[in-house]
Amino acid sequence: GTQVTVEIHHEDTSPQLIKRLSLGKGSQRLRGHDNKGFLKTEAPRPPGAKDLHAYPWDKSSLKSMPVDLQQLEKLDAYALKVNVTNSVEELVKALLKQARTDLEKVRAIWIWICHHIEYDVVGYHNKSQLSSKPRDVLQMGKSICEGYAELFEHMCSLAGIQCKKLSGHAKGHGYKTGQTFTGDSDHAWNAVYLEGRWHLLDSTWGSGSVDDSFTKFTYRYNEFYFLTHPALFINNHFPDNSNWQLLKPTLTLKEFENNMLHNSNFYTLGLLAARPDTPIIRTVNGKASVSVDCRPGTLFMFKLKGTDEHGLMTLKRHGMELDIYPQKTGSHKLEIFAKPSKAEAADDIYKCVLEYVVECESVDKAMRFPKELHQPVGPSWFSERQGFLRPSHSQPVLHTNDGRCSLTFTLSKDISVLTSLHTDGSSSLSEDMGRRHVLQIHRRNQIELKVHLPHAGNFVLKIYSRKKSDPGNYDYIFNYLIRCLNTEVKWPAFPQSYSKWLQDYEILEPLSGLLPANRNVQFKLKMHGVAKVLVQAENTYPLTQNKGCWEGTCNTSGCREVFVMVHENANHSFYSHVLKYEVETQ
Repeated sequence: GTQVTVEIHHEDTSPQLIKRLSLGKGSQRLRGHDNKGFLKTEAPRPPGAKDLHAYPWDKSSLKSMPVDLQQLEKLDAYALKVNVTNSVEELVKALLKQARTDLEKVRAIWIWICHHIEYDVVGYHNKSQLSSKPRDVLQMGKSICEGYAELFEHMCSLAGIQCKKLSGHAKGHGYKTGQTFTGDSDHAWNAVYLEGRWHLLDSTWGSGSVDDSFTKFTYRYNEFYFLTHPALFINNHFPDNSNWQLLKPTLTLKEFENNMLHNSNFYTLGLLAARPDTPIIRTVNGKASVSVDCRPGTLFMFKLKGTDEHGLMTLKRHGMELDIYPQKTGSHKLEIFAKPSKAEAADDIYKCVLEYVVECESVDKAMRFPKELHQPVGPSWFSERQGFLRPSHSQPVLHTNDGRCSLTFTLSKDISVLTSLHTDGSSSLSEDMGRRHVLQIHRRNQIELKVHLPHAGNFVLKIYSRKKSDPGNYDYIFNYLIRCLNTEVKWPAFPQSYSKWLQDYEILEPLSGLLPANRNVQFKLKMHGVAKVLVQAENTYPLTQNKGCWEGTCNTSGCREVFVMVHENANHSFYSHVLKYEVETQ
């Protein structure tokens, strides 16, 4: 006397909730047992309104439900070690021993598959020989996406969890920036039903990756593809049935094709957004610009056709900005990499987070940068962290018309600073001259860097530092680009200083390291803690002390070099050299 109502719907439509089996008088829900002692699961219900997430991503969570990964660590470790391959049923039984909630059951299955099934690169090229039946996948220990998804679905159903295999297009291996998708779907993944909602996961991509030639698979677990937020999953997964995007609004295939591909590194490194958000950029007057928003403390680098020479990248507190100036027309691949600045040593590598294609129609030859220019350019939170606060110039490029410029910083730490100036081509500077075109002036915790350029052109000002308590080498911190178009410019170097010239001494005049011949030259030097100061030319000229400055004149006739010397102690008979000037030849 049992009456059963069966409704059959096309899978693309959302039926009214299927009527439960009504048994005689009471309508208890029945879950029949199959002969292996597993609960039978109900047929998966299609996604409805409560499964949907807003698009675009609200930048909240990377997952579609709260998952406490630390709490799952014990279960993960258990699932990893389960070593049952004689039957899928036995495997599921073993995995479920430590899993109580539905989330834990799905997690145990996910962890096991991601670490025990490898991608079958040989089978991929010869699909006709390949079985994606769960039993065969388990026995072989390898498969392609189809087999991963079928095994996942089967294991979930044995565990009493609704799960569905989905198929569609993916921006996976072999994807070319900006390509279109036609024909049959090329990838499979799953949806699982947990806590009253549908969630997405991809165990193929969770397990590892294939090399460029598609001949070698490497296990590399990727947490990102477990219960991924649908607004992020759509970035590289487009299901055949758009209801399974689990998004409101859904995207069209065209939008999917045009959208920028952010790989999982982009999100796991805490990046939030990138502009432009289309993968192909056209230059305007030889320049293209990209910017990335992220959580604080992320370091970036880039490669344009494999080199970082043709751009200016600046680090911002919440991201980075990059201007690219390709020096050839045509299309160029632009890759952007990132890493956290407080990386653990093992993970301390830059990972590719974005790829663009830059279409360059004209070249801006003026923006050819010196080889010595290091990315990023200009001051940033990174140079601040190293002790250089309140920069007078926050931009990466300084323009000077008369060939002179001056930068100031407040030093927050007790550091010694080293600076040098570099340029390219026949006019490149020796290391010594590169240092002597920059003069440091210290006033308490302020440092001023005076730069006098030897000629017009593009120069790099590099800034290094080390702790004063630390006798080791100087560390490179940051650099600026200095540009001067005035071809009349020709500044001599500053005078050479020796070790007895102390950091807080200051030259007021003469600043030029090259003195005119046969001339009386006025000297004015700020120095403390010395008993006597002499200027040694053809003759010796003592300087007199006046309000903290030593002043006097010296005549440059008949000599090629002029030295400033000090008596540190009135009782000493010997002098120490502190500065050296050269005299022009007539």
